[in-house]
Amino acid sequence: MLHILYLVAFTILAVLAIANLIRSLISFSIEPPRRYPPGGMGGGEGSKRFGASGDRTFVPHPEFLDDTGNVINEPLLVMRSINIDDAREQLDALYNSSGGNTEKTEEDV
Repeated sequence: MLHILYLVAFTILAVLAIANLIRSLISFSIEPPRRYPPGGMGGGEGSKRFGASGDRTFVPHPEFLDDTGNVINEPLLVMRSINIDDAREQLDALYNSSGGNTEKTEEDV
């Protein structure tokens, strides 16, 4: 009896969820697309912070610029594959060169 109650309850929830989905799709398809001003979202006084006339110029993030100030057009993250032995050697070298290494080696014993 309890199984039937669970089955009915979840069936009702599924039907309500699908009905809500269909209602949302219909409301979005009927609603006209929103047009935003070219200056971005919001049109209050805070949108005119880049100049007295409200004229915004495109200023790229400093990480997208090279040393001379030109915009770079190459990927910022280049990954190369290395084998496990090379990675282990690099990690061991970093660990041994750090100041907190207090492990005793065979020479210290």
